Formats: sequence, C-alpha cells, structure tokens
Amino acid sequence: MKRIRMWLRELSLTQQLLTIVFLFIVIFAGFVFVFLSPSIDRFSETEMYRILHNSQTSIIAYMEDNPGTFPGYGSNPDVTHYLYNPNTNKFTSSSGTKADPLLEEKIRQLAETDIAGTLDEVIELPVEGSTAYNENLFSITQLINGSYLVSVMTNSYRVQFQQSLVNGVVMLNLLFVSALFVFLMLWVGTLIIPLAQIKNYVTKLKNDENPGTLNIRRNDEIGEVAEALVEMSDELSRQNREKEEMIQNISHDLKTPIATIKSYGEAIKDGIYPYETLEKSVDVIIEHANRLEKKVHSLIILNKMGYLLDDCEEGETLPMADIIDKTLLSLKVIRPEILFVRELDESVRFHGEEEPWRIVVENLIDNALRYAKTFIRITLKDGELCVINDGSKIDEELAAKLFHPYEKGSDGRFGLGLSIVYRVVTTYGYRVSAENLPEGVCFRIVREGGRRERSRRSRSSSDRKKKKA
Repeated sequence: MKRIRMWLRELSLTQQLLTIVFLFIVIFAGFVFVFLSPSIDRFSETEMYRILHNSQTSIIAYMEDNPGTFPGYGSNPDVTHYLYNPNTNKFTSSSGTKADPLLEEKIRQLAETDIAGTLDEVIELPVEGSTAYNENLFSITQLINGSYLVSVMTNSYRVQFQQSLVNGVVMLNLLFVSALFVFLMLWVGTLIIPLAQIKNYVTKLKNDENPGTLNIRRNDEIGEVAEALVEMSDELSRQNREKEEMIQNISHDLKTPIATIKSYGEAIKDGIYPYETLEKSVDVIIEHANRLEKKVHSLIILNKMGYLLDDCEEGETLPMADIIDKTLLSLKVIRPEILFVRELDESVRFHGEEEPWRIVVENLIDNALRYAKTFIRITLKDGELCVINDGSKIDEELAAKLFHPYEKGSDGRFGLGLSIVYRVVTTYGYRVSAENLPEGVCFRIVREGGRRERSRRSRSSSDRKKKKA
C-alpha cells in the first residue's frame, strides 16, 4: 500500500485521472462478471418462464373456446407447444414437428407425478446438426380433461434476450463512464491551469524576478492559496525593503561609534586630547564602545532567538517574579527619576528557560524606559505579564505591526528588541500585544489557551502523583 501511495504521488493530475478511470472500468467489469451476470441470468430465466406462462394462457383460452381443437401456433414464435394425452401416450405439436425423445420421456415421467397447476423445468436437448447440448426451458400444465400442455422455449431466444440485456446495461454504463471522464478532464483542466500559474508565479519569486499579477478568481482552496501567495509576496517585498533600510541604518549606527573610537584613539596616540582631558576623551571612547557593544549584542540575540526551540519540561516551572526583580536591579539605575511600580504575584510560574525570558523582560523594560515620563508599572498574575509606561500613545496602525522583524518604531528606530520578544514569547506558547491605555501604553504577554490547558493537566497530574507518593 505504501508503494502504491508513493507511485501515485509521482503522477501528474492527468495521469492520476486516467488511472482512476482505468481502475473504475476494471472494477465495473469485475462487477458485471461477478455480480451483474448472475443477476441477469436469474432475471432472464424469470422473464422466460413468464413468457411461457402467458403463451400457455392464450393456448388454454383458445382450447376452451374451441373444444377438441389444438391451435397450430402460439403467441410467441420462439415457443413450441405440445399436447400430451397420457391415455393414448400421444404428443401433438403446435408446429407440426415431432418432439425430441428426451423431452417426451421427461414429460411422461412428470405426468406420472400427478402435477398440480403449472410446473417449470429445465432440460438439456441436443442441438440440431451438432453433438452439443443446450438448456431449454419448458412449462407443463395439467388441463381439465387430464391432458398436459407443454410449452418449450429454445435456448437461442433466451441467449439473445440475455445478450440484449447485457449490451444495454454495458452501453449505458459506458456512456456514463465516458461522460464522467469528459467531466473529470474538464475539472482537472480547471485545476491544472491555475496551478501552472501559481508554479510560474512561485518560480519568478524564487529567481527574484517580477512575478507580475496572479489573477486567479476562485473561492476554493486554490483561490485561497493564490491569495496567500500574493500576500506573502507583498509581505516579503515589504520586509526586504525594511531589511535594506534597517541594514543601512545599522551600518550608519555602527559606523558612527567606530569612526569616533578610531579618531579619538589616533588623536590620543598623537598626544592630543579631543575632549579637553585624557580621562574625558577615554570616557567618550568607552561610551561609543558600549553603544557599539549593545547594537552588536542585539543583532546576535535576534539571530540566536531565530533558532530557539521549546524543548523545556512541560508545564510552568519558571518563577517570573525573580526574573523581573533581577532585571530591575540592573535597569532602574538608567533613569533614576522614573518610578517603578511592582505588582507581582510571587507564585506565578511561566513556561520556558530563564535566559530567554530575562531577555524578554529586559527588552520590554528598556523599551518602556525609552518613552516613560514619570513611571513604569509591572504587573504579574496567572498567565499574564504587563509592562506599562505613561509615555506617548502608539499609533493604532503601528501597534499591529510593532513586533514584526525590521519594523520601525514611532521614533524611527528599528524594533530589534521587540522582534526578539515576539520570537521568544511565541516559541514558548504565549502571545504578546501592544495596546493604548488611558494612562499610557501597555505591552501585554498572555498565555495561549492550549498551553494553559496542558499546563493545568500537567500540574494536576503532578499533584496526583505527589498525593499517591
């Protein structure tokens, strides 16, 4: 079965269609020979006996209207009638021909059994001019005067009837299969054409060519894929533009401190102090070195978080309050005038490792310090972490894209820190968003529903194990 699936995957849609039609024909042929043929045989046999009974009815009616006579014909030319008188042991034929000896002997035997009503039988009789035998159907009915009316149908008529019936059924199904094949070909054509357009579109995207317009107006899954590709192309184009702009800005940001460090170092080497004294000049070098280190560190962290995997133990085991306190110790000295408000539930645990979450908290608080006017409030409760500052409100259109890679903030700076936050948070099964509050701006991290349910089950399972222990 596995090999068959692999073989089907290598076929084109047209080849798959032809395979399906071929299998359908094979299955239909098997159905005709295995199931339909016996049914047709039974139906034809029943129909033949019905014809014999009708013929006998017409003969009996004629004999009742004309006593002492036997008609020389029947209602069906393929049916031969015989009148057998057991008293005289004589056979009279409607066609004037003599009955076959095998048939006469069979009728005599049946007559001795005292037949009640009509009896249907099958007898093998020799084919005229041949040594072969064919089955013949006959019906025998006892008349009022004690004679027997025997009606025999030749096998040729039965075979002809069966062939006509089979041919009709087969022809009807062939017409159905042909119509189905044409319909499926047209349907596959409606799939192949847009798929070819999508393939050409993707190929141009891969080769960095202008893909043009992908004009596929469909409401099915192919239309959805086409729309998704167009959206992806637009998003990639936007990200490429933003990435190029970011690289230019990062290059400029790195160039400035490097140039300053180089020029100050050369000046000091020549015995010149660009900023009044040696100590102040060295402080400038250290300041620009710190700026350079921070930018490089952000780029390294952003790249590192791109390979972050959630291979931690299931459930929430990381104490977030401790991580927040450690982060505040190192960051709140940056702007001593800012009031930090802690509203932390010490029992709250998050899922993940300490180092990535510490980077998340550092970036959120560092971002808040950049815009805060008087205070920063940090709240922590079950499944939720909020960092709020009283800075300027965020534009609603920007808030929806703030965590995208290479997205610029309201001050024109690129949000590498928020990109790192987004990657860590989503990896560990949480969701981050930015929203405007009456008092300022809130960056909120919440636990996804699936993660919450799994964590609750994990804690419940742990509690049960502890109780059993």
